[in-house]
Amino acid sequence: MNSAPSSSSWLLRLCNAVILAGLVAGAVWGVVELLRPPVGKVSSEVGLPKAKLDDVLQAAQKVNADFEQTWAQKQMQPALKADDLTLVRRLSLALTGSIPSLQEIRALESVKDVDVAQWWLTQLFADRRASDYLAERLVRVYVGIENGPFLIYRRRRLVEWLSEALQKNRPYDQIARALIDSKGVWTTSPEVNFITVTNQMNNKGPDETKLAARVSRSFLGVQMDCVQCHDGKLGSTWKQTDFHKLAAYFGQTDFELTGLRDDPKQAYKFRYLGQTEEVVVSAMVPWKPELLPQKGGPRDRLARWVTAKENKAFARTLVNRMWALLFNRPLITPVDDIPLEGPFPAGMEALADDLIAHDFDLQRLIRVIVATRVFQQSSQSADAAHPVTDEMEKAWAAFPVTRLRPEQMAGSVIQASSLSTIDAETHVLLRIKRDLDVDNFVKRYGDSGEDTFDDAGGTIPQRLLLMNGNMITENTKNNPLVNASTRIGMLAPDNATAVEAAYLAVFTRRPTATEADHFANLLATAKNNNSRSNAMSDLYWTLMNATEFSWNH
Repeated sequence: MNSAPSSSSWLLRLCNAVILAGLVAGAVWGVVELLRPPVGKVSSEVGLPKAKLDDVLQAAQKVNADFEQTWAQKQMQPALKADDLTLVRRLSLALTGSIPSLQEIRALESVKDVDVAQWWLTQLFADRRASDYLAERLVRVYVGIENGPFLIYRRRRLVEWLSEALQKNRPYDQIARALIDSKGVWTTSPEVNFITVTNQMNNKGPDETKLAARVSRSFLGVQMDCVQCHDGKLGSTWKQTDFHKLAAYFGQTDFELTGLRDDPKQAYKFRYLGQTEEVVVSAMVPWKPELLPQKGGPRDRLARWVTAKENKAFARTLVNRMWALLFNRPLITPVDDIPLEGPFPAGMEALADDLIAHDFDLQRLIRVIVATRVFQQSSQSADAAHPVTDEMEKAWAAFPVTRLRPEQMAGSVIQASSLSTIDAETHVLLRIKRDLDVDNFVKRYGDSGEDTFDDAGGTIPQRLLLMNGNMITENTKNNPLVNASTRIGMLAPDNATAVEAAYLAVFTRRPTATEADHFANLLATAKNNNSRSNAMSDLYWTLMNATEFSWNH
């Protein structure tokens, strides 16, 4: 007896059937519109009043001054400014997990006299892809990637709640306080899942030590859990008591049928190293106790202390995290181990001060970082005789070249194979298929787990998966109704246009003269439409397997 097909494979077949039917009518029109020069008018507004935009640029200049001083001390000549298409590729990868579509590139080409980076950010901030992707990256920091105890934990609801908050640009200190001092049911109050994921068996309630570690790492950039079992070694100033006094703020937290609540009758107990019995541990913050509010419940007081403007560790941690998301490399490594008293790298204090002064406006922080010379630099030297060195990258005198994360790689392959943007306006079944394809690829390629920024290097199995796996093969094969490669080959008015469209869709750049001539000549050898479509498929496959495609630069 044949086994029943899996639900995921059945859903994929259904998605494919519906998508194919919907694309038949618009296939020709869509390609022709995207291959011709841009027509119509796209708003050139950057989404900020001139005064606010000028303020963002002034804040970026303060950061630039820090780095320029460092470069002068090291006698380094920083790289030149990157071109516009490189900038928008970086931004899309960092904020949506995918390269720009050809449709988005054409929209960019239709606007004139704009600050390209700030204009692109405006489009991304209005795009649900960006808030969804950032929410997923941050939730990895808060709760990891495991599904947790299903009865009282809904990870997906937490991601959706955070995405909604980011879409509305809710101040980040409010988001952090909502997570730490959450109450209610994990389904209707999704922020509660920050607590419920740590549920212990045998009705012991949440794990206070896990929560203390999450709070200190996620929001304060301090790895206090290293002293959970014993006092710090190798000169560490942290003591075992510091960690458990922080954990004690969650000692009254408990679960009931009505949801998460605080029970004043409960207390956190722990048996310290060298002791024979547990003792009741009183709650106490590890530094700046004068910032701790006198009134309120334990978690409320802790949340307000963590996010206090005078507790600058909170602002520095967010700066380091957002910098890491935009560059795929933090200012301070590890990303969650920032010294309380410094020394701090160039740019960090200026960005933290600006973040505090503007009430933890996350979108503004991103705008300021993106406006800096550091972000907008090329990853290559203009002088071939003096290429970019590791020391230059470490000093941020050139944009650091890093491998794409697995979900960025999969998302980029799927987007490159579609000429139009795959976003919230795309048919729901196509979006479901995309999510399934990305999840399957990440599982096979290897998920990095919690949001780290370690470059472990590519493996041979990963390379073989790209070259021989279904992800690239299915998205480049000869299929006129689905794949961009075939549609470009069939409808481009000439070979030069076909090659240019392929390069823009895959590399987010135009081909060099040598590249354009080489591939145009190959297309010219095609004897009929079918062989031409196959040649375009080969071109797409070659570009997607090129090293350039799988790295950010």
